[in-house]
Amino acid sequence: MDKYYSYTDFLKAVGQSKKVDEAEKLLNEIYLDLFLNHIQRMHREEQLMVLIDRALDEKDEHAFHLYAAELITLHQDASE
Repeated sequence: MDKYYSYTDFLKAVGQSKKVDEAEKLLNEIYLDLFLNHIQRMHREEQLMVLIDRALDEKDEHAFHLYAAELITLHQDASE
């Protein structure tokens, strides 16, 4: 889902006075993509917390490490 939005492309869209609608559409697309990424990340974090709790309850060390590692990666990616 991650898209790469070039600042240069955005400036080009904004710089074209007759194409203001394109600049607004691009900006709206960027905001929507950021919002959806945030929601997806929050949902996956909730899923991982449930899976980690279940692994702890079942004393499944392998599953715990797997889910915990994914959660750590998710947090690291979010902070970048």
